[in-house]
Amino acid sequence: MAFELSQLLEKSAQRAPEKIAVRARGRSATYAELEAGANRLAHLLRDQGVHKGDRVGIHFPKSVESVVAMLGVLRAGAAYVPLDPLAPGRRIAYIAGNCGLKGLLTDRERGNALDRAGAPRPGFRLLVDDPTAGRDGALGWGALDTFPSMRPPGDPPLESDLAYILYTSGSTGEPKGVMITHRNALTFVDWCADTFAIEPEDRLSNHAPLHFDLSVFDVYNALGAGATVSLIDEETAVFPANLAAFIEKEELSVWYSVPSALIGLMVHGGLEKRDLHHLRLILFAGEVFPMKHLRRLAAQLPGPELYNLFGPTETNVCTYHRVDRSRIDQQETLPIGRPCANTDVFVVADSGDLAAPGEVGELFVRGPSVTKGYWGDPEKTGRSVVPNRFQPHFEESVYRTGDLVVLQDGEYRFLGRRDHMIKSRGYRIELGEIETALYSHPEIQEAAAVAIPDEEIGNRIKAVVVPRTAGSLSVAQIRQHCAQRIPKYMIPEIIELSAGLPKTSTGKVDRSRLIAGKEMTEGTA
Repeated sequence: MAFELSQLLEKSAQRAPEKIAVRARGRSATYAELEAGANRLAHLLRDQGVHKGDRVGIHFPKSVESVVAMLGVLRAGAAYVPLDPLAPGRRIAYIAGNCGLKGLLTDRERGNALDRAGAPRPGFRLLVDDPTAGRDGALGWGALDTFPSMRPPGDPPLESDLAYILYTSGSTGEPKGVMITHRNALTFVDWCADTFAIEPEDRLSNHAPLHFDLSVFDVYNALGAGATVSLIDEETAVFPANLAAFIEKEELSVWYSVPSALIGLMVHGGLEKRDLHHLRLILFAGEVFPMKHLRRLAAQLPGPELYNLFGPTETNVCTYHRVDRSRIDQQETLPIGRPCANTDVFVVADSGDLAAPGEVGELFVRGPSVTKGYWGDPEKTGRSVVPNRFQPHFEESVYRTGDLVVLQDGEYRFLGRRDHMIKSRGYRIELGEIETALYSHPEIQEAAAVAIPDEEIGNRIKAVVVPRTAGSLSVAQIRQHCAQRIPKYMIPEIIELSAGLPKTSTGKVDRSRLIAGKEMTEGTA
């Protein structure tokens, strides 16, 4: 049994050192090579003054070095912070300052972008695309070769120590860092290993970005089983036809992604023309899977088992549902299922009491998978990670998901959100963060972002903007302004210029009218 995540690698490297562990961008690493690389990096980090509890950023496109970086940071006893390689420099600069990075593993292009964005300079930088570096005090990846390949001395992390921080969209306009311990992650990984019987012969996909919680399944379940994980690079992921070819070429047996990626594969990828007989398991999470598309997937791929996984980053996955192919034509919606092992969920009604079966309420999660909270934000933590008042005999924290659910026929069903957080293409997005980015433009007087339901990707984002002066702003200018402040997946697909925002009788923005398109529009794109 593993007590910290890097033990998963160590055990598999002992069992099968020559087995391919990771494949990415036409390159691969065996378990022995991955173990040696992680140990060398851990020694380097220690040499740079990294200690237990320190945070180290990882900011470059997916590659074999990405997995070495994650495991090397853990092996040094620190926590890694995976950063979106496609995000604007300003956003990454905020995250770097927020969590106080001790060091940063990056490439020269992104390091320069952070300098231009005014990011605080960490104690050291290690450039993965430069074997020698030396300029500006940076280290080159080749420096790893000067360090030992055995595990560094000292006590390994405890299961309660921080393993990584995942930054998600925040309602205040700035991203929030979800703190995940080794125990949090291993609770999920161990459940997956038992439930899905991951074996050494499996080849797992890694479609999700490494700063997205879906990637935890891909990487650590592969390592724990001694299997192979194939990282899908950012360029391949955006083209469904290339993605379908990748699945076939890599002979993947386990796939995990957001539903919109699977819908894209069916609609635009020619999935039915590929030889995918190796595929035995398809998992999806992150957004609602429209039944008509799920039926099409089941018809095109009759062999694999299909599972709907559900849960926020703060708990990883908390419930799951195995799709019953014999009933799929009769189902109008797909349940989110029942709790995972070693995890408990319950529903609290608006009255504050536990909801009865059939009664709508907010989903709460308890157990060892629940996050410690948000880095550097005790106030936000206190609103979401709360005492379990239904357990009066000892102190226990539970997580308020903000999800509205109902228990029917022994399984939970998702009904919507309490707040303005939405899901689009599997990403959690706070509409407030988009509005903050819009309001930072000096020529924008009012702005509102709303979600338009979409069967393919969950939601499309629409922004309605009121300029200070008519004709002073173009849609292209607004889009460019957003691109400098928020990730691409958060930039509104629809931007409308309006003479004013509709209001309710209480003076609040009438979002239902914005969704319906009932505003005075000057321009659209």
